[in-house]
Amino acid sequence: MVRRLKQFVTRRLRLAPYLQAPGDGRRWPVIPAEALLWAQMVAYVLREGAFHAVEALVRSRARRTLGVERPFSDDTLAYFTERLDAAPTRAALVTAVRQAKRNKAFDDVLFLGLVVDGTTVCHCTTAPCPLCHPVTDAHDQVVGYQHKLSLLSLVGGPLVLPLDVEPYGPGDSEQAASVRVLQRGVAALGRRFAQYVVGEGLYASAPFLHSAGDLALHTVVRLKANLPTLLAAAEARFTAQPPRMTLEIDGDRVELWDADDFDPWDALRWPTVRVLRYRQHHRDGTIVDAYWLTDFPATRLSSPTLYRLAKSRWTIENQGFNDGKTRYGLDHIPHHHPNSLLLHWLLVALALTIERLYRLRYLHRGTHALSTPIQFLRRLRLSLGVSVLDTG
Repeated sequence: MVRRLKQFVTRRLRLAPYLQAPGDGRRWPVIPAEALLWAQMVAYVLREGAFHAVEALVRSRARRTLGVERPFSDDTLAYFTERLDAAPTRAALVTAVRQAKRNKAFDDVLFLGLVVDGTTVCHCTTAPCPLCHPVTDAHDQVVGYQHKLSLLSLVGGPLVLPLDVEPYGPGDSEQAASVRVLQRGVAALGRRFAQYVVGEGLYASAPFLHSAGDLALHTVVRLKANLPTLLAAAEARFTAQPPRMTLEIDGDRVELWDADDFDPWDALRWPTVRVLRYRQHHRDGTIVDAYWLTDFPATRLSSPTLYRLAKSRWTIENQGFNDGKTRYGLDHIPHHHPNSLLLHWLLVALALTIERLYRLRYLHRGTHALSTPIQFLRRLRLSLGVSVLDTG
């Protein structure tokens, strides 16, 4: 299974040049960069996000199955990632996504989208690095540090593929980091690859909306109290009207209101603003009521389709942050160094993208049943023939 996974990565995703030349900055390397990088990638797919876990893996009897000739220590990985250029790993993520499109992974998708959001990761109490944000108690005493980053993911049908991360330190902001990662992602993918970007209410600001427009992207952004005039106007109009349509979507009853003639606020250079309201009645009796703004013309995008694009905002929470933190070590600090942390976050993103493309596309060819993430993980572990903790 591990050998097949490597063949998929090198041949199907065309990442052999990346593995051979990942941007190694060591002056006198003893362990080849390809061995260090591949071992780290496999460990992350195995949900082993600590450098100690990678060391245990390559010191076990599974090393030959992994295709790694020599064992090495966690200190070797720390030294390696401190000096590893991030640009080739970012390019590898883009290559994997572009190759997936060439392999017809998105042929049934009408609109490809980008989802951007920020999160807090990697809490620590040790001496801070340049990316550390201080955490204070009620008496303004520093009690620890945390790191923050923006994540960009591609959304296309069942595939949610992390594409890039952008950390930001004190004095920076989530919105500025999200603009940077969005600009870099569109520049790498090409302007016609995706058609829209989805964001939380924080991104309902003229600078972000204009930045997306300059990249030829439509925006679908949550409308909240940070735009009180527009929100009040939408609430007043839609509360006085019955829903335009009521649908059964994924087992829930969804009521939709939609209008495209709201006035923009002073700083926004749009001629009008389209606002969608949905009221989602879950089967357990809970109700979700939300407003979204967009510049998608109503003639191009129907209300039900706009609703689905807005709901894709949660994919970055569920299949980005939640998966990354709880399963793949995104919230772990393998080595407290800014470049090492950046490479750790990027490699977690790459592991997620590789796992999903391999499991949902490659293993699902023909009549093979779709594997769940835990089924695939068990098969991958069993293929090693030894526990990753067996260092005998």
